[in-house]
Amino acid sequence: MVAAAAALFVAAGTVAIPGFWAYLAIFAVVMVVSFAALDPDLLRERMRPGGKKPPLALTVFSLVLFMHWIVAGLDRGRFHWSDDVPGWLQGICLFTVGSGYALALWAMRVNRFFSSVIRIQADRGQHVVSTGPYAFVRHPGYTAGILIIVASGPALGSWLAAALVVIFSLPFLLHRTITEDRILQVELAGYSDYAARVRWRLVPGIW
Repeated sequence: MVAAAAALFVAAGTVAIPGFWAYLAIFAVVMVVSFAALDPDLLRERMRPGGKKPPLALTVFSLVLFMHWIVAGLDRGRFHWSDDVPGWLQGICLFTVGSGYALALWAMRVNRFFSSVIRIQADRGQHVVSTGPYAFVRHPGYTAGILIIVASGPALGSWLAAALVVIFSLPFLLHRTITEDRILQVELAGYSDYAARVRWRLVPGIW
């Protein structure tokens, strides 16, 4: 939360950008709800999956998110390279970012095995979860991540930030979706039967 605020406002050189405050308000609500409503064991798993440091790929992914905040700040506050995103579209994208986080929280609420890495959590008694959003798609967390990534840049009012985060993050999430689904089908008991019932990975009726 502090890192996001610092990246946006220091890069912008001003705090007088309402869209940034709205974006950070969504972020703050997500942080509060996460600590208030989610399983503490899940939070520990997400911060240190399997008791280990997050892998390099996840660190790079986080760095890209951080960089797109800096680019958005520079764009909106100083250089105005591509900050002509219409206000109505910023509003829609802020709503989409919030909806993406809400979907992710819902998925984490019903799935205590929602790790930040791909691994079969035998140490935590992992089993197939088919309730909540998992009744509609097999990987609602990645659906949520894609919504957030696609909407984040325009929500901040910067087309350049949008291009940066989509180009460098979207392929990572799609690759993780495919890889994780394959591993789960082979290694997690009951997952192949679940996949036969819930056909769609990310978007019902599409894929």
